[in-house]
Amino acid sequence: MFDFLLTKEQVELREEVRDFTKSIDRQYLLDMDAEKIQFPKEILVEAAKRNLLGLRFPKEYGGRGLGWVEECIAVEEVATLGIPPACLYSLVSIVGECLNEFGTEEQKRKYLKPIIEGKLFCAEALTEPRGGSDFFGATTIAKKSGDNYILQGQKRFIVGAEGADFFMAYAKTNPDGPLRESLSCFLVDRNEDVMVKHIYGLMGARGGGTGRVLFRNTKVPSENLVGKENDGGKIFYRMMVPERLTSAAGALGEARASLEIATRYSTRRKAFGMPIKNFQAVSFKIAESVTELDAARALVYATAKAADSEIPHGTKRRMVSESKKFATEMSWNVVNQAMQVLGGIGYTNVFPVERALRDCRLIMIWTGTNEIMNLIIQHEFYKEMGPEAKSLGRNTEFDAPEAFNEEEKIYE
Repeated sequence: MFDFLLTKEQVELREEVRDFTKSIDRQYLLDMDAEKIQFPKEILVEAAKRNLLGLRFPKEYGGRGLGWVEECIAVEEVATLGIPPACLYSLVSIVGECLNEFGTEEQKRKYLKPIIEGKLFCAEALTEPRGGSDFFGATTIAKKSGDNYILQGQKRFIVGAEGADFFMAYAKTNPDGPLRESLSCFLVDRNEDVMVKHIYGLMGARGGGTGRVLFRNTKVPSENLVGKENDGGKIFYRMMVPERLTSAAGALGEARASLEIATRYSTRRKAFGMPIKNFQAVSFKIAESVTELDAARALVYATAKAADSEIPHGTKRRMVSESKKFATEMSWNVVNQAMQVLGGIGYTNVFPVERALRDCRLIMIWTGTNEIMNLIIQHEFYKEMGPEAKSLGRNTEFDAPEAFNEEEKIYE
């Protein structure tokens, strides 16, 4: 962490979160990975006791009224426990964003305050079997019936589904309308009409309560509609910020933990009569890893500052997409390098690096694949440059000897 860029209060918050992560029993984490624990609510309850959930939200709902930099500091530290705890921790921030920005006062009191207090647990029901990245291709339907909506459909790969008391779910309310005006967002209480099935066989990120959620004539009161009917697209675009920025911050913590293990190992492990850190083949991997980690951290925290600023939302979308893409790919690279430094023992469960490798593979896929991140990045940057892609400063195109040779500049 770049301590010199942090305020005294931010450093103190980081120490609070570190104290929290140190309080989690190692066996609890091992049982999560072994799927002996399906949903680690105890971790969220403990975080709530320490007033560490929903840091960005108003104090009247139990938060601390802090900003995105503080949120990223906390998520990075929680991610040293692994990706599942970090993701569940972030769900309060993600679902909470929806409630805080678009929810009614009644919805905030009924749902936002209890999830920050650790009295209710939430999940975001977004991905469907027929489409992951194709969000607007959702096939879950919500039909108005008196004072209720009736939901039919299913969602899958829903982290936290096992323990969720309610779901933030998107469903089609205007199937024949324009795609971006076809969806609505609902708060769906868990009841007998909501079936949750556990998904077995995950490569990593185990113990986070990932499940399939089926809505079978599920009755949702009209007062549980978030925002206006058919405004789900507007909410979704706003949700890109917390979804992707928390993923990026989590990637920092996961990578840092593995890098620390590899660095310590390289100072202890000897070969040919000397510590292996003395071999450039090893120490250069550490150098490459710490450089990638620092670069990703700089981007993520710059994005955190941007997220709290008044810059155009399109620029925020670009920056959070860059952060998610760059940080998650960095994490994959750094954890791989850590395993290489450890050698054969890194491929065993003697060290947690093998678990980190399984976990961090997922974060390049969820909340929009990194290919989708590229799509958004280029789209927003072209918009910023304008239709003619004008220079943002000095037009260096003409700083070439033959710059005005129009015969060679053929565009059509």
